[in-house]
Amino acid sequence: MITRVRAVWRDALALLFALNDRRTPAGAKLMAALALAYALLPLDLLPDLTPVLGVADDILIVPTLLALAARTLPAPVLAQAQTRSLSVQRRLPWLIPGAVLGALTLLSLLGWAVWQAVSG
Repeated sequence: MITRVRAVWRDALALLFALNDRRTPAGAKLMAALALAYALLPLDLLPDLTPVLGVADDILIVPTLLALAARTLPAPVLAQAQTRSLSVQRRLPWLIPGAVLGALTLLSLLGWAVWQAVSG
């Protein structure tokens, strides 16, 4: 399961890098935008409140759209994007603790500011 999640993460990150390339066709950019919109917007084919099926449509539709977008990429663009994705993934173990530490610091400062505003 973990290896599958890593592969999906690698491919999604590679697609993100490929979308910034000027050689990427408009169709791939449109598919990726649709996948992002479907994942983020509250409108779904099946509401998320529906047990199991509400999340299942997101799990099926978003990766399918991303896979279709990746298939329309030219091979050199995809290869270069995958190389960039792998370099980011090598640094990722260091980025995650840094991001968590930064978020905790920010939350602590925010909590301190709220405490000062309430008590003072």
